[in-house]
Amino acid sequence: MGARPIYYDTETTGVRVDRDKITEIAAYDPVEDRTFSHLVNPGIPIPKEASDITGITDDMVKNAPPFEEIGKLFVDFCEGDVILVAHNNDSFDYPLLKHEYGRIETDLPEWRYVDTLKWSRKYRPDLPKHSLQHLREIHGIAANNAHRALDDVVILHQVFSLMTDDLDIDTIYDLLKEDATTMQMPFGKYKGRPLRDVPKSYVSWLLDNGALDKPENETLKEGFSELGFIA
Repeated sequence: MGARPIYYDTETTGVRVDRDKITEIAAYDPVEDRTFSHLVNPGIPIPKEASDITGITDDMVKNAPPFEEIGKLFVDFCEGDVILVAHNNDSFDYPLLKHEYGRIETDLPEWRYVDTLKWSRKYRPDLPKHSLQHLREIHGIAANNAHRALDDVVILHQVFSLMTDDLDIDTIYDLLKEDATTMQMPFGKYKGRPLRDVPKSYVSWLLDNGALDKPENETLKEGFSELGFIA
């Protein structure tokens, strides 16, 4: 029996994964038909611009548990052989989770991940946009309370099920991983080498110099992220 998917989403105080914090986390296990949804007290004020997007205010989270408690519950929910699925996972949700678990001095479990944004970009290059709400619209799925975590998780499951038809989650994971394992360095002193053979010190240098933040190097940055070279 293969892995089972866990669709998940986070709402936050902002988009800086190194300083912003989770205000809500939700997940859906379609195999066992279970849901997980909790507000989180981030311990810092929620900026108005974040509340305007998510609808989550300081008053709503003031009596909510901190991430230290919710993070443990989330690990329990994701017990077993699972692959976590999120939209823009590799650039946002995963780094955010890693920072949050680091703050409570807890190792992030060795989960595997699927980024549905990458899947959409790879297999639907004909689309002008790849946001979750745009994918919802083109697949004719009714709107819900966008930007609340559990609502986004439900939509993501519906959308991605249509996009992948009858592929199992292990196959989907392997198809996305092929990009990083076969990609070669396109420039610089290690040009032509497989990404996995590029020294991590060189990747850090590219990051520090902003080379991986250029739009034309987005795929390269994603490849290093998939290989675990970028946190």
